[in-house]
Formats: sequence, structure tokens, C-alpha cells
Amino acid sequence: MSAEKKEEKKKKEEDKKEEKAKKKTDDKKKAEKKEAKKEEKKEKKEEKKAEEKEKKKEEKPEDKKEAEKEEKKETKEEPEEEKAVEAESENVKKIVEMVKELSVMELSELVSVLEDLFGVSAAAPMAVAPGAFAGAAAEEEEEKTEFDVVLKEVGGQKIQVIKVVRSVTDLGLIDAKKLVEGAPETVKEALSKEEAEEVKAKLEEVGATIELK
Repeated sequence: MSAEKKEEKKKKEEDKKEEKAKKKTDDKKKAEKKEAKKEEKKEKKEEKKAEEKEKKKEEKPEDKKEAEKEEKKETKEEPEEEKAVEAESENVKKIVEMVKELSVMELSELVSVLEDLFGVSAAAPMAVAPGAFAGAAAEEEEEKTEFDVVLKEVGGQKIQVIKVVRSVTDLGLIDAKKLVEGAPETVKEALSKEEAEEVKAKLEEVGATIELK
């Protein structure tokens, strides 16, 4: 009987140990889950605070930024001012005005047609619009295969722009926010034309001004 009691006692002690170990494992798992939930809650709270902060900022008048935008716009417009046509012939004036409205590809086509029709070199039509045909030839030779997506202006939906930037990049909330606030900034580099157009469309959908380089 003594041997049986010892065996029974030993078995009970082993059962207790197993139960204790199981409880410890369960407690550890519960603690890990609790910690994960806590971290998730904290992250959501921080994100919500950041969004509220951005909303408050957007509600405030930004006269300085508007003035800077206007100044940039005026600066860009100044170089585009063209000299008045000085030709004496009315027909020549009309031709010059028409040539100025042509796209780069149309100018290139015009060069080819004039060369075939009159047997002249490209130097003759270039006298009508200096530099235009040279630009057309250069653009034809250098067909881009890689594009950078540049955020020029954020627009009125900064929070939405930040969310789109996060979705198209690997940036976190803080880094995406810094990039957007630092515009003009490059969002993505060396993309194919299709990829660049896709990213551009997503950002323009939320009011951002985008340039492909």
C-alpha cells in the first residue's frame, strides 16, 4: 500500500506541475495579446491626433503661402511673354502666329513637309521660330523611359494626400507627412510611364498638383 500511495502522490505532483506550466503559458499569451492591442490602440490614437492637428491647421488662413504661390505663378509667367511679331507682311505675321500655336510634334512634321516640298534644309523654317525645331528634334531623339513623380502643390486635402503618399510608398505616417509638407518633393523615382501615370492620377484625385519628370 505504501508503494501505491507514493506512486499516486508522485502522479499528483506531476499533474500539478503540468497544470502550472500550462497556466503560465496561457498567462503569457494573454499578456502578449493585451500588449499588442495596447500598441494598436496607441498607434490609432496618435494617427487620429495627427489628423485632427492637420484639420485645425487647414482651417487657419494661409495668406503667406497664397502670396508665395501667386509670386511663383507671376515668375513663371514672365519668361513666357513673347515679343510682338515685327514682320511687315500680314501673311508672314499670320504664319508666325500659327507656328507658335503648333505642338513640338507638329513643328517636326512641318519641317519634314517643307523639306520634301521645297527641297530646303531645316535651317529655313527654323528662322521662323528660332529654337523650336531644334527642340522638336531633341525631344524625338530622347524618348524617356523612366519618370519621377514630383508633388508640386498639396492642395486643400492635405490629410488625403498624406494617405495616398503612404499607400504608394513604404513611408510611415510621420515621414509621409514631412514629404507632403515639404512640397515640392519627389514622391517616387525611376518609374515606368504607366506606373508614373497611375501614381499621378491617385494624387490628383485628392487635389494635389503633380509633375512627371
